[in-house]
Amino acid sequence: MKSRYKLNNLDCPNCARKIEEALNNEKDIIKASVNFAKLLVVVDTNLDDGGFNIVKEVVKKIEPNVKVTKESEKAKNNIKFDIFRLVLGLLLFLLSMLIKVSLVSKILMILAYIVLLYRVCKKAILMLLRGFNIDENLLVTISCVGAYLTNNIHEGLMVIILYEIGKILESIAVNNSRKNISELMNIKPEYANLQIKDKIYKVSPEKVKIDNLIVIKKGEKIPLDGVVVEGESFIDSKALTGESKLVNVKVGDQVLSGSINNFDVLVVKVTKDYENSTVSQILNLVENATDKKAKTENFVSKAAKIYTPVILLLAILITILLPILPSVSFHDAIYRALVFLVISCPCAIAISVPLSYFTGIGASSKEGILIKGSDFLESACYIKEIIFDKTGTITSGNVIDYELEILDKKYSKELVKEYFVSGEVFSNHPISKSILSIFNKAKKHKITNFKEEAGKGISYTLNKQKVKIGSSKYCGGANDDAIYLNIDNTLIAKLTLRDGIKENAKEVIKLLKSQNINVKMFTGDNKDIALDIAKKVGIDDVNYELLPKDKFDLLESEIKKYNGNVAFVGDGINDAPALRIAKIGISMGSIGSEAAIEASDIVIMNDNLDSLLTLIKISKKTNKIIKQNLVFAIGTKLFVLLLSGLGIATMWQAVFADTGVTLLTIINTTRILKHK
Repeated sequence: MKSRYKLNNLDCPNCARKIEEALNNEKDIIKASVNFAKLLVVVDTNLDDGGFNIVKEVVKKIEPNVKVTKESEKAKNNIKFDIFRLVLGLLLFLLSMLIKVSLVSKILMILAYIVLLYRVCKKAILMLLRGFNIDENLLVTISCVGAYLTNNIHEGLMVIILYEIGKILESIAVNNSRKNISELMNIKPEYANLQIKDKIYKVSPEKVKIDNLIVIKKGEKIPLDGVVVEGESFIDSKALTGESKLVNVKVGDQVLSGSINNFDVLVVKVTKDYENSTVSQILNLVENATDKKAKTENFVSKAAKIYTPVILLLAILITILLPILPSVSFHDAIYRALVFLVISCPCAIAISVPLSYFTGIGASSKEGILIKGSDFLESACYIKEIIFDKTGTITSGNVIDYELEILDKKYSKELVKEYFVSGEVFSNHPISKSILSIFNKAKKHKITNFKEEAGKGISYTLNKQKVKIGSSKYCGGANDDAIYLNIDNTLIAKLTLRDGIKENAKEVIKLLKSQNINVKMFTGDNKDIALDIAKKVGIDDVNYELLPKDKFDLLESEIKKYNGNVAFVGDGINDAPALRIAKIGISMGSIGSEAAIEASDIVIMNDNLDSLLTLIKISKKTNKIIKQNLVFAIGTKLFVLLLSGLGIATMWQAVFADTGVTLLTIINTTRILKHK
């Protein structure tokens, strides 16, 4: 059982990492994941309370100021108290400067130290007492107390003042980033208008069942997936697909939860409960995206474990060894060591990397691209080859024309259509949807023994007749791309579908090639059809007449050839194995099968191929900004450290190298949202 809890007032990425590690070490916790960007902890456990008490105990040990609440609850933010404390400390500091009586001035100065250093010092002591954990709070505490003891009283006070200002601004900046990203995914419906006879009840979407009727008024979000049974309107599905164009829906059309009804009232028959609805699946994907961390993120997390203790040890060595030089006194050595401690606080590095990936995932979601983990976002810019399925991927999956040929004259066209519809209604394959669309038949027979064989077709029993619908090999027809109907081992009809190529397919393929990405097509269609489609869109390398196992085997060899940097784009059940083993499996979310969406790492909700270009662009920008942040943060710290070693840098420069750099990296990270 998975439970979600909010970690209110958590402003330390290192603490988030420590909380996650401590929870995963608990014997009653199967798995725990902390999302620092969303202040969320997801716990998988069999405990009756969902692990709530364990989470509270672990968080209290590591970060006492953080309050754990249920996801739906809200807790007070400490930022107002921190601002009040900062203002009070500043007033005490100014009064100590103005009052000429030395004893009163000294008392006010000490009070200013206590008020301003209270939060940081408390954290440092508690961390030491509860497991000898060393973090930036201890570094700052040692620096400020050391400055006071070495008679650099004003400098020490200014360090904590600037540090507190920086932490408040950092908290505001991070919260704004969280707010921006949360707004991108603000698609969760708050209620559903449940219609029972002639009355309408406002209820939670979770309480609505399949086949219930719900009413969606103008301006309301569609709370659950369903089929329109009354009314006609235009809906805005931008939050799901990234497409700003309104979609016209009428009786018989499917609508997805999370879309907004822009015009007339609709009555919808629910086809999926809330847990399995589109909006629920999207929110789960985005919330769990940080479970799979990128290599850079993992490296930073591992490095943070040893970074702070090493810095503290180096500061001690500076204090001991520098006085050996004739030009450096013991007093100067202590001061330089204190400056070194302030400079070395790892906030800028620890916070910018996970925040950058989360921002990139949020920006992708806005474009209708759902990414299941930061590792897939990171990998997208290193892809060397993309392999496409044909039907529903390169082609639209929408039949623009068809030809039905009756091979056994004992069957009429109307009866043949009923056989097709009776079986295909149970399949989610794009071809099945196309057949249902072109025949537009409502009459269906009760069938038994339905079976779907990936890459081949379907079979079922109707009135003791064994019916097969599928490829020529499956049904025993000619070696072509038609769909055959076989009843009791006799060919009855042949259906030829003419699928349209997606309008932007050729341009997308061209642009991918211009980025030195090799492009191939794997399809189960026959040679002539496959080569014709490939030629029209500009794909030179094609493998045709493939079964799912063939696709899988060929993809394995391509993965070895390109050292793993291969993406596969598909939409059908038969693509699921290939989607699973590719470095990045990309599925089409609108027409794609549930198996393909489940097996993939990235879901394109709008089915537009140009979303691949958007994905690569966001991936490259995210990785670029992460590198910029790391180079800037590390470079600035090393430069100021050098100045510190030479005795040039003071506490002022040290504070900029810590909180100033952190703020600048956070601001730089928000540029990912402006990727166009």
